[in-house]
Amino acid sequence: MNLVIMKDKQAVTTSINIAEDFEKRHDHILRDVISLEKDLPNFGEMFAEGNEPDSYGRDRKIYFMNRDGFTLLAMGFTGKKALQFKMKYINAFNEMEKEIKQKIDTESLSPELQMFDLLGKALAKQEITTKDLQSKNEEIESKVDGIKDLLTMDTKDWRKEVNSILRKIAMKQGGFEQFSEIGNESYLSLENKARCNLDIRLENRRKNMIAQGVGKSTVKRLNKLDIISDDHRLKEIYVSVVKTMAIKYGIWEEK
Repeated sequence: MNLVIMKDKQAVTTSINIAEDFEKRHDHILRDVISLEKDLPNFGEMFAEGNEPDSYGRDRKIYFMNRDGFTLLAMGFTGKKALQFKMKYINAFNEMEKEIKQKIDTESLSPELQMFDLLGKALAKQEITTKDLQSKNEEIESKVDGIKDLLTMDTKDWRKEVNSILRKIAMKQGGFEQFSEIGNESYLSLENKARCNLDIRLENRRKNMIAQGVGKSTVKRLNKLDIISDDHRLKEIYVSVVKTMAIKYGIWEEK
């Protein structure tokens, strides 16, 4: 996923990216963007409404935003992890704006000079690629087995596998006390991708169990993984989410 893309000769990001990276529900991000519109006379210069297909190909409303829009929206995001993502987005905006400027500069050249410019860049890129290829191949070969093991996760024992990966991520992020935060990140990502609300499903399930006379201790033990387990579609999406997180946090490198 590219943090920042070019749209209409501007560096922009999307509300979907913001929701996933800052571990927030997408509908909450949309709500925050809409609330900014009420107070910003130049809202249209920073935000643009659009559509993007979800994982099932259905159109969903999103917002594109430039650097100023992102800065206003992310101003209220706090915490160490939020700060790290803010820096990543700032760097991504810098790189994309630099790329756009270079593109605009070359567009002012004659067709012949544009051709030589592209040729020079292609040759330079090819030389760099050739030099890096051998070392990268060795690195890739050493990591392929880790990716293969991850992608072939046994869904029959998915709860054990998922918890194992989330624990490894937590330990890599600072210790087991991070497990709850990492777990919440996985649930939020699932909710964004599956367009569901696990809290509401969990609450409804508990109410039904109480109505059926199930003991309080059993009802209390019910958790979000139980809700996911009972829905084959949610289970498949959640396993995919955790695999993505494993790659994102570098757990797939650990054999």
